[in-house]
Amino acid sequence: MSSNKKTPAKKQATKKVPAATSKAAKPAKAAATAAQATPASPDLLALRERIDGIDRHIQQLIAERAQFANQVGKAKGKLAAAVDYYRPEREAQVLRRVVDRNDGPLNDEVLVRLFREIMSACLAQQEPLKIGYLGPEGTHSQQAVYKHFGHSIHGLPLSSIEEVFQEVEAGHADFGVVPVENSTQGTIQSTLDMFLTSNVKICGEVELRVHQHLLSRSGRMEDIERVYSHPQSFAQCKAWLRQYLPKAEKIAVGSNAEAARRARNADDAAAIAGISAANVYGLKSIAGPIEDRPDNTTRFLVLGRELFPTSGNDRTSLLVFIKDQPGALHHVLAPFARHGLSMNRIESRPGHTGLWQYAFFIDVGGHVDDEAMRRALDELDEYAQEVKVLGSYPVAIA
Repeated sequence: MSSNKKTPAKKQATKKVPAATSKAAKPAKAAATAAQATPASPDLLALRERIDGIDRHIQQLIAERAQFANQVGKAKGKLAAAVDYYRPEREAQVLRRVVDRNDGPLNDEVLVRLFREIMSACLAQQEPLKIGYLGPEGTHSQQAVYKHFGHSIHGLPLSSIEEVFQEVEAGHADFGVVPVENSTQGTIQSTLDMFLTSNVKICGEVELRVHQHLLSRSGRMEDIERVYSHPQSFAQCKAWLRQYLPKAEKIAVGSNAEAARRARNADDAAAIAGISAANVYGLKSIAGPIEDRPDNTTRFLVLGRELFPTSGNDRTSLLVFIKDQPGALHHVLAPFARHGLSMNRIESRPGHTGLWQYAFFIDVGGHVDDEAMRRALDELDEYAQEVKVLGSYPVAIA
């Protein structure tokens, strides 16, 4: 009998814990419900109604802009393809005015991105542009494509920088986007070498702030025995890797997206890539950003098949083969100084024209149609073996 009396007592004591918890939770739950049920103040309602009205007006204006863009397309007449409607110099002028008008509170980069997307959608009414880039999906090159052209395009992920050049030159892609230099690691030599033999033209540039992340399937640092990435990304993160993963095997691959694609197959593998690759390939970010320099930026070139008119703030890229004579390089550079043109970059590469023959890649401020640039190039012809204008294009915006 005594044991039968104790058993209910134990059960009753056990039930007290959830009962007490429930009583404690009820006032908080009731307070939350009351807060949700509290009607918004008249001032808040008025602000929301004002915002709703602005949203309707913005939508009407975007629709009106799209209609005018259609009319512009019709005014140009029947053209062969979407690429014939695209005017990079005009887009650059529009975006610069966006920046000039901006008094906040949104920063320039945000407003440029918004207007870029509007223009991208309006242009796609004719037909989406086909843009080739170093794939697969999830690379920084793809991010550069979206930054420059917006999302209303048809992306063509390709296996190599060489293939991007080939697809643009053959007309299979309207434009291509390739990396050319990084603020930490310098020039991407494979891109420069393609200009020695290719006839494509540079018609734009993109500057992309690059943030690297360590990605894996498990999301646990202690699991990692090998890391995949592009050689440039390994170089950009070498100090971090030396500190946190000194014993991990480093395996170079053709792109960071390819690294992410491989890392998703094993818990002991990781990839260094952008966060967009994590979203595409279902990986978790273990750490990031992990690049050694916070200002790590990559410059990309937009490739096309023709030169475009001046936008008012341009850069010209030249490929110069010099004659083998004393003071040859001085004679090549002097005309730019005489005509007040600023040289932004100079890089030498083997010229593929003979043993120990070199070509110089030179970036100069200005457009090839500018009077000062024309005079400088005329003088340059006297001292250079060959001068090839690779492109005149708008300087990168935001």
